Amino acid sequence: MSRGLLPADAGTVSVNGALVDVSERGRYLFYLPDAICPWPAQTVGWALDFSLRFFDGVSARREEVVERLDLSAILHAPIGTLSKGQRKRAVLAIGLLTPQPILLVDEPFDGLDLKQGREVAATLRAHAASGRTLFLSIHQIHDAARICDRFVLLSGGHVRGEGTLDELSDVASRRGGSRTSDLEEVFLALT
Repeated sequence: MSRGLLPADAGTVSVNGALVDVSERGRYLFYLPDAICPWPAQTVGWALDFSLRFFDGVSARREEVVERLDLSAILHAPIGTLSKGQRKRAVLAIGLLTPQPILLVDEPFDGLDLKQGREVAATLRAHAASGRTLFLSIHQIHDAARICDRFVLLSGGHVRGEGTLDELSDVASRRGGSRTSDLEEVFLALT
C-alpha cells in the first residue's frame, strides 16, 4: 500500500467565490496529515520557530499557542522522543501558527487523552472564532459533534449528508428517522 499525498485529480477550490488555480492553493491552504513526525531530531521549540519563519507565520501567536496546547514543558524535547499525544499537540501548534486562511487537519484528536482532547477542541474552536477556516477529518463522530459547526458525512466513499447538525437532522427525519441532536444517530440514519 502506498502512503503519502496524491495530486488532486478532480474538484475545485474557490475563495470568496473566486476559483483558485492549483499553483496558488498553497497561499490559501495548509494541510496537517495524521501521524507525522517532522524533524524528529529537532526540538519542539526549534520546529515552531522554523515553521514560523519558513511559512511566514504569525509569530505574535506563538506564546498563546504554546500555552493553550500545554507545550511549555516539552519545548526543549526532540520531536522524535515525544509520546503520540505530545507529538500531535506539537504538530497542531505548527499548523495553528501558519498564515493560510484555511487549515486542513487530519485526525486532530488521535493520541490525545480526554483532558488533552478537550483542551485541543477549545483551542481549535477559539482559533476558528478568530476568523480562520478549519477543515477537520474526524472518524470519531462524538469528537466532530463537540467542535464542528458544519459537517460532511461520508460513508463508503460517498457524501451521505452535508450541513449543520440541524440541517442534517431535518434530512434524517424526512428519510424516516427521528429528529435528534445526536450526530451519531443522524449519521446512522443517513448511511
